[in-house]
Amino acid sequence: MFRKSEQRGTMTEPPIAEVPDFSFTTQEGKTLTKADLLGKVWVADFIFTRCAGPCPIMTSRMIDLASKVAKIPNVKLVSVSVDPLYDTPAVLAQYATNIQANPTQWYFVTGPLDKITAFTQQGMKQTLITQPGAMPNHSTRFMVVDQAGMIRSYHDVNDPEVVQKVLIDVGNLVRHPATPSPP
Repeated sequence: MFRKSEQRGTMTEPPIAEVPDFSFTTQEGKTLTKADLLGKVWVADFIFTRCAGPCPIMTSRMIDLASKVAKIPNVKLVSVSVDPLYDTPAVLAQYATNIQANPTQWYFVTGPLDKITAFTQQGMKQTLITQPGAMPNHSTRFMVVDQAGMIRSYHDVNDPEVVQKVLIDVGNLVRHPATPSPP
């Protein structure tokens, strides 16, 4: 798909930040770490399954992305639940099944609230406000992460061209891989 597409620039800007080490639980009850994603391009977002606000739109955009990168094994999608007390692996598995997400391509992850909060705010540089008894208030951006675990771009889900912009960044990274950092 990307070999034939027109290249619209390269990722010449310096990376935004390095993704910190993490260890979360997927919808299948497996552990997903930063090391598991090194060597792959991935797109991350922050959602929660009982969200009535922006999450359904974010998920629909990710479904579109998933269909467009389905045949590229080194491109992954990662949706991080910002409501981990509710979004257990079983809840995430049902959510993934409902939207027909491929579990080898698209990971829905959860973990302890303090770790999710630190990862979101300090690690991925995104907004997350959680208060007891209230639904989380979170970022509506997609983050494109390169093969070395560096955040390369942010894209707001409300941009009508968000899927195309993410695909351009992903395509550029697939064509011109970043060199993963040594372990």
